[in-house]
Amino acid sequence: MVKIEDYGEYETAWCPGCGNFQILEALKIALVRCDLAPHQVLFVSGIGQAAKTPHYLNGNVFNGLHGRSLPPAIGAKLANHELTVIVESGDGCMYGEGGNHFLAAVRRNLDITILVHDNQVYGLTKGQASPTSLAEMKTKAQPHGVLSTPFPPLATALILGAGFVARGLAGRTEELADLIARAIRYKGTALVDIMQPCVSFNPVNTFAWYKERCRELEADYDRADLAQALVKAMEFGDRIPVGVLFEKEKKTFEQQLPMLAQGPLVERSFDREAFAGIVESYRV
Repeated sequence: MVKIEDYGEYETAWCPGCGNFQILEALKIALVRCDLAPHQVLFVSGIGQAAKTPHYLNGNVFNGLHGRSLPPAIGAKLANHELTVIVESGDGCMYGEGGNHFLAAVRRNLDITILVHDNQVYGLTKGQASPTSLAEMKTKAQPHGVLSTPFPPLATALILGAGFVARGLAGRTEELADLIARAIRYKGTALVDIMQPCVSFNPVNTFAWYKERCRELEADYDRADLAQALVKAMEFGDRIPVGVLFEKEKKTFEQQLPMLAQGPLVERSFDREAFAGIVESYRV
């Protein structure tokens, strides 16, 4: 029986009041609900305050470079497709530096869970605008306001064919834990964009700001309706829908690779002669 204590308790480097604390707690609750022990999970992250989250958990951890969490996560999943792989980083790391990797991962549809701490700033480097910063938001690096159009992660994922897309809020731990658990159980690439106030560097998108705007999806909302999901994904203003916006079963990348039907690659022997023959076949 997996217990929340199995994932440990560590001193963090986060600012008091940071939304990362609630996300960490929600993740632990979700892992217990999924009955996953630490040795069954690989946590992969990039660089940033959000990317420190796996440091404060018992489990297998791989830290990639800034924006490079997804490539090693994909490699690990293909090497051992029976392993639960959770990728966790911030909006700057995932949608900025790692933007192309994010697009490729969604299109491939491997069975991985992507958790994005979306605080709409670069918190580690003291508050520059991120890809999801609201237009006209002023920072020390953008004193005249953000001029770029905000990147729409949920709509982008939907357009690229993502089968599970959700939006959560750091201040609602129980609801967020449920979203993360559903994302982990989903067979395919699951994106949970988590709105996370940054109490130090984002004075606009505060807990109070989100509390006024976040609303659960309607009782009759159809999560299999892509057109409806796209409309909800683009709602971000006076009203912000939270919950699972879209969920539909799809064939995963791993299911389409016949060599994985024989079992995880990591458990199979390595034939050096056969490999040498393959390399030799590419010589001109």
